[in-house]
Amino acid sequence: MTSSLPLLLGAVLVAGLLGAPATGTTAPEHRQTSHGLAEHLARPATPGGDDTGVAGHTGAENSAEQRRVLSYWTPRRMAAAAPIGLLGPVTGVLGAVTGLLGLKTSFETPGARPSVVRLAARPGGRSAVRSVKAPPGATRTRYGVRVGGARWGAGGQVARTTGRVFMTLGGTDFVCSASSVRSANADLVVTAGHCVKNGTGAWADNWVFVPGYDRGRRPYGQFTARRMFVTGAWARGGDDSHDIGMVAVNPRGGRHLAEVVGVQDIAFDTARGRQTHGFGFPADLPYDGENLVFCAGTVRDDPHGQTSDQGLRCDMTAGSSGGPWLSGFDPVTGHGTVTSVSSFKYSDDRGTMYGPYFGETARRLYAVAQRS
Repeated sequence: MTSSLPLLLGAVLVAGLLGAPATGTTAPEHRQTSHGLAEHLARPATPGGDDTGVAGHTGAENSAEQRRVLSYWTPRRMAAAAPIGLLGPVTGVLGAVTGLLGLKTSFETPGARPSVVRLAARPGGRSAVRSVKAPPGATRTRYGVRVGGARWGAGGQVARTTGRVFMTLGGTDFVCSASSVRSANADLVVTAGHCVKNGTGAWADNWVFVPGYDRGRRPYGQFTARRMFVTGAWARGGDDSHDIGMVAVNPRGGRHLAEVVGVQDIAFDTARGRQTHGFGFPADLPYDGENLVFCAGTVRDDPHGQTSDQGLRCDMTAGSSGGPWLSGFDPVTGHGTVTSVSSFKYSDDRGTMYGPYFGETARRLYAVAQRS
């Protein structure tokens, strides 16, 4: 087993790593205040196990905040998002630069024990990435370019409900994928936890969802975050088994997200090992993040036993994190049921991406998020 790599994507210049402002962060950083919930970190998380806590955070609740976020994401900032490289848990600017250039870093030295790292093409690697023990035989590598995904060109519901997420973490801009799902508030988006909160670190700022994104076009507009939620296990310890985020977005033009683009169903405690379609916007080579891509196959349990996740054979790259995994998918209508999201990969198996199993923890997260 090797590094697991979050399929996050961001844009930054090398100059930014050396002290100059990053391209996507010229505007003053805005700090949001955290809003605790009754369920917030109810009890310690158990890696690979169940945790019923929910962590919540306030987004752009008033019109002034919504205007600020929307004005932040200029076409230039969105277009600047580009994969740079897979960085491990480096510390300091020099480590970030070495990883950026694809050179050997300290954690790649012979004899060093490899670790599991979220598959993040992190622009500059400014935020520390959680590291956990990996089994023998794991090695850190740059993400491969073996193609397994295909561009989705059949349209349908999935082309409208799936979109790109743009957000700022630690002063750096990132890109993920996400999907609109059925909910009581008609405004709910599901994605990966690391597309909302950096594990035990900061919550995302400037968070927007762009459903139906297609080669720079935003046919349904942008939806700002009103409330953001992750599982307690993710917020407390960055547990990959519970790398799930849900965001209640603000209506746009007086219309709810579900009214504008529709929804996918969502389900919990479903049978494992099912036929699944995974969707997202991979942006690392050989992809460019401009088109919706999919993979399909039967999911299987994590063979390393490190998580309760299931794996789907797929070569999607950075930028696809948080993309929906649909069971019972109908390619004619483009409708299915979300039962997981893209989360990470192991570097010694770049042809398989893993997603958290939606069990009781995900159900409790959904119960809070859908009524917020």
